[in-house]
Parts: sequence; C-alpha cells; structure tokens
Amino acid sequence: MKLIIYPITILLLSLMACDNKQEAEAAKKSYKTTLQKLTSDVMTPEVLWSFGRIGNVSLSPDLSKLVYTITYFNKEEDRSYSDIYVMDLSNNQSTQLTHTAINESEVKWTPDGQKIAYIAQGQLWEMNPDGTSKRQVTDIEDGINGYVYAPDMSKIVFCKDVRLEPTIEDLHPDLPKAKARIINDQFYRHWNDWVEAYSHLFIADYSPAKTITGGKDIMEGEKWESPVRPWGGTEQLAWTKDGKKLIYTCRKKYGIEYALSTNTDLYAYDTENGETRNLTEGMMGYDNNPVISPNGKWMAWESMERDGYEADKSRLFVMNLETGEKKEYTKDFDQSVGHLAWSNDNNTLWFISDWHATDEIYALTLNDGKIRKLTEGIHNYTAVFPTDNALIATKVSMSKPEEIYKVSLQDGKDEEISFVNKPLLDQLTMGKVEKRWVKTTDNKKMLVWMIYPPHFDPEKKYPAILYCEGGPQSTVSQFWSYRWNFQQMAANGYIIVAPNRRGLPGFGQEWLEQISGDYSGQNIKDYLSAIDDAKKEPYIDENRLGCVGASYGGYSVYYLAGHHNKRFKAFIAHCGIFDLESQYCETEEMWFANWDMGGAPWDKNNKIAQRTFANSPHKFVGNWDTPILVIHGQKDYRIDVSQGMSAFNAARMRGIPAQYLYFPEECHWVTGCQDGILWQRTFKAWLDKWLK
Repeated sequence: MKLIIYPITILLLSLMACDNKQEAEAAKKSYKTTLQKLTSDVMTPEVLWSFGRIGNVSLSPDLSKLVYTITYFNKEEDRSYSDIYVMDLSNNQSTQLTHTAINESEVKWTPDGQKIAYIAQGQLWEMNPDGTSKRQVTDIEDGINGYVYAPDMSKIVFCKDVRLEPTIEDLHPDLPKAKARIINDQFYRHWNDWVEAYSHLFIADYSPAKTITGGKDIMEGEKWESPVRPWGGTEQLAWTKDGKKLIYTCRKKYGIEYALSTNTDLYAYDTENGETRNLTEGMMGYDNNPVISPNGKWMAWESMERDGYEADKSRLFVMNLETGEKKEYTKDFDQSVGHLAWSNDNNTLWFISDWHATDEIYALTLNDGKIRKLTEGIHNYTAVFPTDNALIATKVSMSKPEEIYKVSLQDGKDEEISFVNKPLLDQLTMGKVEKRWVKTTDNKKMLVWMIYPPHFDPEKKYPAILYCEGGPQSTVSQFWSYRWNFQQMAANGYIIVAPNRRGLPGFGQEWLEQISGDYSGQNIKDYLSAIDDAKKEPYIDENRLGCVGASYGGYSVYYLAGHHNKRFKAFIAHCGIFDLESQYCETEEMWFANWDMGGAPWDKNNKIAQRTFANSPHKFVGNWDTPILVIHGQKDYRIDVSQGMSAFNAARMRGIPAQYLYFPEECHWVTGCQDGILWQRTFKAWLDKWLK
C-alpha cells in the first residue's frame, strides 16, 4: 500500500492486474488519502516518517515545467513508494503522473522537452508530459543505474554494473554452495557494499521507435567505476553540446592505490574515434560534476586541490572546451562550492555554498570574475535551476523538510510552490531555532545552534543534549534529517546544543582543517565550551545533560565519556570509532584514515599519528562512569560493527549501565522505516531513563 503511514488514513480504491508491459509487470494500485487531525501538535517518530520526500527535480528545456518524484514510506510494509509529479510553473499546479506499486526514479526531461524519462524496475522508460503513452526504452540484462541523453538525442549513455572478478563458482564449479570470497587486494568493500562489480558507461544509439538492448562499454575491462562510488550519480556525466563527446568522472586506480587516493579526473570519450582523453591531468584531488554551458563553449566543474584529502576546499573551475584553457574563479573565496548551474546567458554560474552554518545561493559572472551572494536566511538551499526571470530551488531547514521554491533574482526572497508537506506541518508546532556565538578556549567565536522544545517555557528547567557532528568535516547547517532530526529530539522535551566546532565547513579553511590530526584536541574543547555556555541558562538543568553523536560524533561521545568531568548523565554513540588502531586496519578509505589520523599506528616516528592513536577512546575506558547506549549496523563497512560491540562490552565489563541497539541489515545509516522508528524510540527511551 502506498501512502503516508501515520497520521494518514489509507483508503484503497482499486487493485488491478495489468498485463501491459509498460507497467513493468507490477500490480497497480490507486489510492486516495484523507488527512486526519493529529492527536498532538508535537512531532513523533511516526509523523517524522510520514513526510513526503521530494526527489530529483528536473526543469523542462522550455523552462515552463518541473518534473520530480515524491517518496512516502509505509510502516506496515516497511518500504517506500515513489511516484512522478509534474508542475506547471505558470500556475504552480502539480499533477501526479504515476500511481504504481513500483518505485520510479531518476526522472528528467528529454533534451527536446517532448517526453519525461525515468527508471522503473531497472529499465529506462519515457512518457508524455501528461503521463500517457509510456514506452520502455531499454531492455538491458540486469538493468541500468542511470542515464543521460545526448543533447541532439542521437545517443544515450547508461550506467550498468559489470562483474570483472571471478566468483567462487567460476573458480570452483564443483563447489556451488560454497559461501566465500577470495580477496587479493585492498578496497574489497565500501561503506555498505562489497565491491564485486563496477559501474561502467555504455553508449547506444537512440531512436524513439526502437528498444535499446545493448551498447558499447567505453570502459571495457577497467576495474574502476563511473560514476564514482559511493555518492556519485549522473551529475558526474555530461555530453558536449554537439553530442560527439561524453565527459565523465573516474578514479582510474585499483585496489590499494584506489584506497589511498581521492584523485578523480574528468575524461572525454570521443564517440567518433573511440579515444579517451584526461581533461584534468595533473589536478590531484577530486574533479567532478561537469556542467556544460548552453552554447557548448564552457565546462564548469568542482575541483579539490590535494590528493588524499576528501574535505579539501571545493573550487570552481571553468574550461574553454575549444582551447582547453582552464581557470579557477574561487582563489579568493574561502568557501566551497557545489550544485553548479548555468544561466542561458552563458556568463552566469549559480552555485550553493555553506557560510556560517547555512547554505546559500551565489552567482559567479565570468566576464568580471565577481561572486555575489543572493540569499540570506535560516535555511539550506540544496539545488538551483535558473530560468529567465527567477530561480527554481529546493530548500530545507531544521524545522521543515525539503520543498520547492521560486527565488527572486533581484533580492533573493523566495516563495514556496510545492507544499508537499503543508497538511502535516500546519498541524505541528516546531521548536524555536536560535543562533548564538560562544567564546572558545582559544578566544575565538563559535556559532552554536540552540533548538528548543515546542511550547518552550523559560520559567521551567529542561534537560539538554550536546550534539556531536560526524564527518568529522560535515556541516552543522540547517539540514533536515530523518534520524538526527533536531526537531524530533526537541519534541522529546530536550534543548539541543549543536556547536559548529573546529573541523566544520562554513567558517573558512583554517577552521575546517584544524581537526585533521587533532581528533582529541581543540574541537573537543569546543564541544565543552558550547555545553558549558548553554548550561548557564536558568532554563537548562545542568544536572540533566546528555551527549549524543554518530561516526566521528560517536568517537567524540566515546572520548568524552572518559574526559567529561561528570558533566553528562547519559551518552549515545551511533556507529562511532572506539578503537582507532583497529579502525585504521578495518576501514576501506585509507586516504581518509591517513589524512585524518596522520598516518599508520606502526609509524613510530610520526608524531601526529602517535598522538592520534595515544588518544583513542578505548584507552580511557577506565574513566567511564556514565550510562551509554551504543548503536551500530552490521553492514557498516566504513566503521566496522566490531567498534560498537567493543564499546558496549567494555562498558558492561566496567559495570556501567549500557544498552546495545544492533541492526543486522543497516549500514552506517538507518534507512528502513521500521528500523528508523525503532531507532527514534530507543534513542528517546534511553535519554528519558537517565535524564528525566
């Protein structure tokens, strides 16, 4: 059943069996939703998981319409449903185009604007903008993962997983039931997957009258992938305007070399002679996400300078595709850029950048090289799409999930146009979100977010939670999360203290980079500065303080558990680093471990590395004295599940009250609906037990 799980009443109108191949052999369901009154205006985990989630927005070539997906989760079935919607920008009216029991994804307009393309059950489909005349475009064995049409629609590139390593059954056909892997090099698993296949790019001729059943693998035999794992999608691919070259992102390294390097490059594949050329040779960090100007003359992309440093400043480069000349436009811009988009004038590049813990829209004009900031507010913009008289953008905040907006080109003011979650939001009271600047131990100013419970009463006393960000160089901006959701935490009756401690973006490179090689140093002091400042408020009970965090934030929790001087009465660590020496040898992205830890634990002459490992949280378990909840997923290959088990076991052997929430099917995140609700319930119950 496809509808919001709670507080939505689901009314099943019809169930039909369809033989039409266009419906991809799925039984179809039609639904009607009736929103009921909530019993409370305070958010619950069930309400949190009822919000619709807007997905990949695409602007039509004539700039008149948007197509996008909305995903809802069904608690009873423990799964999601995604459907396609189209919006007419002349009146901001949206129409739902699909009502299926399968998930449609990767929705976008064809270059001629005549069709809407999408992936369903692993194949590419097209339909008219009104949802009629669905046609299956590809019939590829094992399906595809993504696609991009050439501008003239003569060709299409699609992504498909290719196996290049022999399986046990290949090597030993008489042992078909053997469940094993033979591994010969590093980087055999990544984040939440075993690296058993590589996403390759296939180019095929396109015709509106023919089904594509195969294509040319332009990376044949290469044991690396494009787009680049784990985050890469088709934003890492771009056709030149004439459709003769495909530009793609790739890190052409294998095994231990791949694990040690962040050096991705942009490659141009020539469809006429089959040659591939490296466009960013000699540029040593991440180079990705190429975007071609409307006139086809320029290519802009995001580039990091240093190999092995995944949190380096993301610079904005532009290349003249006729001459190969390239230029950086952000040398004097002490911020990172992302989500590049060209205006039709071929002179303006829009992008999003984090500054002082909000993500705002900026514009670069090529002719004078100037960058100007367009927007200002308590929000995060997440994507931008230029039109002739406005910008279309997606935006979130700590108080509101992602919606679609029109943004004025003159003053940056925006107007919501999607209203996907308005029926729910109108019934909820969100807690106040407040900025404060706190003095650190080295006399610098640190921005701290304070999130208050709904119906906050300053005459009362509340327990408070110190939030420790992961990454370690992730942002504490105005994000909306379905796990680390500040409004949900505040709705549980807590004041949330979320510092932008050392090592976070949005405050210049010096602030960002300080944490590398200093995990246990200044940023830990910053955490304590934030909570010590907050607890001076008369409405915070300093005897009821908790501390929570995930990943590096989990490291922070484990470390603070041995160094908090009785400040906290409860801890929660999700997928945290407990034993740094074990983590160094267990993890996959060795570029990350080497940069952040300073080197290997066996390098005894490396002072930075030795300081890092000397301050591993597991070495201070003797100081632990506070109840702790440990959460970890079995399929977390970034920080192995043994880290969580070890921390829990250590706490219990010390006689400390502890609980272990173990997810056998989750990874570094919690993505399942019922698992996500369980996470929220367990999180609240643990804090309530010790802080209330």
